[in-house]
Amino acid sequence: MKIKAYAKVNIFLKITGHNGEYHTLLSRFVKVKSLYDEIEFVPCECDSFTIEGCDDVPLESNTIYKAYKALNEHTGDLDILNFFYKHKVVVKKNIPSQAGLGGGSSDAGAFMRLVRDVCNLMINTDELAKIGATIGADIPFFVYDYPSANVSGFGEVVERFDEEELNFEIYTPSINCDTSVVYKTFKEKLLDSISLCSFIGWDKIESKTILKLINDPIILNDLYQASLIAYPMLKEEKGEDWFFSGSGSSFFRLT
Repeated sequence: MKIKAYAKVNIFLKITGHNGEYHTLLSRFVKVKSLYDEIEFVPCECDSFTIEGCDDVPLESNTIYKAYKALNEHTGDLDILNFFYKHKVVVKKNIPSQAGLGGGSSDAGAFMRLVRDVCNLMINTDELAKIGATIGADIPFFVYDYPSANVSGFGEVVERFDEEELNFEIYTPSINCDTSVVYKTFKEKLLDSISLCSFIGWDKIESKTILKLINDPIILNDLYQASLIAYPMLKEEKGEDWFFSGSGSSFFRLT
């Protein structure tokens, strides 16, 4: 009872608007097959839901725990409760936190898929993704587990994109980028500069082609400039031929 929770990179990420509380976006998410956490359900008599391997994250803030609660509340299935009285969750973390690689969201998405399998939940992937969306904006992508997808809306619209598998080199500096800070910075400093016509058709172009044609991380990822404002030390990090993932702080390039 083990599953891999893969990292992702954003080939492009364009903010399309703001509804007063949350930003909407259009982005290409691509799975990174060489970087993943491992989640395992290990037999153990537990008085309550138990996670090992995430000691630096309080239980109430852990996306896996949030996914567990959301599944319980949505399904009311006692098999889930009973299963985790007899099993603990053990996480082997490899994806760095606050790095734009989706580590916490990937853990939650993979956990939900594994729980569905081991507890024989009668719930389809679309419904599972809707539950995931109530926890975090990136989680639906990881529930669908597509190699590549166009993601839009608040992150809840996930459309598979068929293209050749890509391999990435990832560089993560010792800088933690708080997603909420980066989005707040974008709203305050850059929201008025949105030009929707500037990226029309990007969702139809293969990722490798986009990176070759544009080759500018600031143009490709609206959050990069916001991250540079919020975390000026990022300016000293990777330059030419490197691209910025999510709200950072990780850079990537094709290998």
